[in-house]
Amino acid sequence: MSTYSPDLRIELITTGDQAGTWGATTNTNLAYVIEQAVAGYISVAVASANQALTYINGGSAVAADNQSVHATIALTTSTGANFAVYAPPASKLYTIYNASSYVATIYNSTVIGNTTAAGTGVAIPAGKVMTMWSDGTNFAVQNSHIIGTVVGNVTGNVTGNVTGSAGSLATTNWTVEESGGQLLFKYGGTTKFTMDQTTGFIAA
Repeated sequence: MSTYSPDLRIELITTGDQAGTWGATTNTNLAYVIEQAVAGYISVAVASANQALTYINGGSAVAADNQSVHATIALTTSTGANFAVYAPPASKLYTIYNASSYVATIYNSTVIGNTTAAGTGVAIPAGKVMTMWSDGTNFAVQNSHIIGTVVGNVTGNVTGNVTGSAGSLATTNWTVEESGGQLLFKYGGTTKFTMDQTTGFIAA
């Protein structure tokens, strides 16, 4: 009788079983579990404020049966509000694109298929892509320490030492004001961007 690996749920054939048919099981493992875990992409439509990603034993040609196994997941939603998704309690690396207009938070569930958070989650701002990893209980961002040159926009809190050139910035006319839990960064009296004091998210 087959058993299944703890993280990717790969079907493990018992010695002597599936004579003449084990090749089909092996191909299913390779095509619909291992390949998807390494390079697979799926778009998931979230229909409720809390939704579990699907996860099954073995593989399936129907991608929607096994959303959690995919390496890259795009999230859309019809909730009209911030939402949460729950991956199974298994260690894994994910790249997630929040293709919605709301904040998406990913957690591990306590049991496969439920929407009870096992530990800490990671919030993904609207329209952003983040890579994160799970130890089966808690999610964390993939990189908390970066060495080298950063090109583009930085959203959230920057802590530690920042060295190098930040480009040309005239500081004389910049002011910072607090209003309703937001920090307003103004240039010449006009707000150019804001930072949420709770989440650290920066918005133009």
